[in-house]
Amino acid sequence: MAPSPFQLWDSGSAVLRARWYFRDATELGDRVRLWGRPFIVNHGTLRIGARSRFVSNVATLEMQVGPGGTLEIGESVFINSGCSIGASLLVRIGSGASIGPQVIIMDNDFHQLDPERRNEVPPSVPVILEKNVWLGARAIVLRGVTIGEGSVVAAGSVVTKDVPPRSVAGGIPAKVLRSL
Repeated sequence: MAPSPFQLWDSGSAVLRARWYFRDATELGDRVRLWGRPFIVNHGTLRIGARSRFVSNVATLEMQVGPGGTLEIGESVFINSGCSIGASLLVRIGSGASIGPQVIIMDNDFHQLDPERRNEVPPSVPVILEKNVWLGARAIVLRGVTIGEGSVVAAGSVVTKDVPPRSVAGGIPAKVLRSL
């Protein structure tokens, strides 16, 4: 079935909107689409793979790359509304990943735990989401975590440690619940 004129218009305007909002990206792949108005700050390296889709119309999508930081988003990635992604060193999202609404991904905690050192920023540690990872709504992925290929993280989970490939993880803190 051929797409309707509205579908063609919507897709075309989404491509143009992506070109505008991601104009400061280091690399922007073909047919990247964006719906809504995100908040994008790039002081480092921002790479977005072809055919990735971003939604920012229900809640604002926030993506910030600090000086010397790198945010790599693979091909055919879907990032839903309200997500916050912060890369001070490296955040890599593999091809085919799906990120639910209001997910938070950060490679730095931005403060120390010790009360006398709370204003000190700790070193950043890379966050890696391998291919075909699915993060449920409002999941939080903290610094130094690698989520293996094909894994699923349940909604509302806080991921503090690595998740092996083809696993389902959930809880606070997230634990592997089963293999896929």
